[in-house]
Amino acid sequence: MDVASFLGIIAGTGLIVLGIYQLTPNFIVFVSLPSFLIVAGGSLAATLLSFSMKEVMGLIKSSIAVFKKVKIDMIGQVETIVGLAPIARKSMQELEKSLDSIKDPFLRDGVQMVVDGYNPGEIRDILETRIENRTLREKSEANVLKTMGKYSPAFGMIGTLIGLVVMLFGMSEIAGGEEDPMKVLGAGMGAALITTFYGTILANLIFNPMAVKFETRIEKQNILQSMLIEGIILLHNRKHPLIVREKLNSFLRPRDWKKPEE
Repeated sequence: MDVASFLGIIAGTGLIVLGIYQLTPNFIVFVSLPSFLIVAGGSLAATLLSFSMKEVMGLIKSSIAVFKKVKIDMIGQVETIVGLAPIARKSMQELEKSLDSIKDPFLRDGVQMVVDGYNPGEIRDILETRIENRTLREKSEANVLKTMGKYSPAFGMIGTLIGLVVMLFGMSEIAGGEEDPMKVLGAGMGAALITTFYGTILANLIFNPMAVKFETRIEKQNILQSMLIEGIILLHNRKHPLIVREKLNSFLRPRDWKKPEE
């Protein structure tokens, strides 16, 4: 589980609840099923108009994936490629024997292309195309979440307008009666604003942060696979392990660099 995502939801919700409690212990005033249905239903309907059914149905899977821990071990991959460098310099037959020990599918496919005799231009073109298409697929999931985040506040405002219309018509019906119009106005205005509250919370605590999380993971994966491409080309060119390490260290933070003697 991704602890940061879990803590973000818990901390955000907890602080909002605490803030509400400091203002009023009457939490029931913030509970409104009609307001939630307007925001959630409207946002879902607008998203269905924007994307295919398959993409929208994948929203649940995407949301669950946010809470899964994804380990991107760039340092470990550098060590793997550096370890393959002397084998590649020895012979392609020896490199082929090492394929089963490579765990990363992207790196394994690239090394297989080296063994099969692809030239560097072909290898780079094929693997970069894979990165581009994977990015497009994964960004479509993030775009669904971003769309939900964009429409939620808008439908919150629509719900507020609906509430105001209902409130004003209700006040006109009690005009001249015994019931206090100001009391009705206060209660009605509070109920009308609940939808804006729901829309803002869903957008800024759930949908938009999840979309950012997805995009961040996509970028990190792109950097990793770009590094793997460079490593594969270096293996193809049978570069010395020292050169391979120095080249791949360029993708790492200086504090993560390892020297041969380490």
